[in-house]
Amino acid sequence: MTEAGILEGLSTSKLAVELNDEERRTLARAMTLRDLKHGEVLVREGTADDHLYVVVSGVLGVVRGAGLEEEVTLNAIRPGDVVGELSFLDGSTRYASLVALSDTRVLGLSRDALEGLLDTNPKVVYHVMRAIVRVVHEIQRRLSMQTAELTNYLYKTHGRY
Repeated sequence: MTEAGILEGLSTSKLAVELNDEERRTLARAMTLRDLKHGEVLVREGTADDHLYVVVSGVLGVVRGAGLEEEVTLNAIRPGDVVGELSFLDGSTRYASLVALSDTRVLGLSRDALEGLLDTNPKVVYHVMRAIVRVVHEIQRRLSMQTAELTNYLYKTHGRY
């Protein structure tokens, strides 16, 4: 896929919300593209990966125990969504695998590529980091709501389910 195709995929993502056209082009040049077939693993649980991924098309599953009998899909990442933000920031190992739940196209941004923009395009880096913080806040809000719903359910059923 050409830089124009990467730019098109990036422009509809949560990562590029605050970027102007020139900043999007700069970021697109730092990104890579990968096409995955249904069932293909992008990143394996328990491994380290310094990439942030943007789903351009298809669906990427966050899967614990991928390929095992007790496999559990925790979340489905859809076009425009970002995944891998925590490992991208701190280099920690993945708590779950990223698996294509359909034929899927993703954009990847390595930590080194983003850091390479610090001297020449610090505003791009700043906007990307703000986008990552927004993604993390969204996850935290969702988890807080789910915790409140579960607590309410357990309270109403007196712990029986």
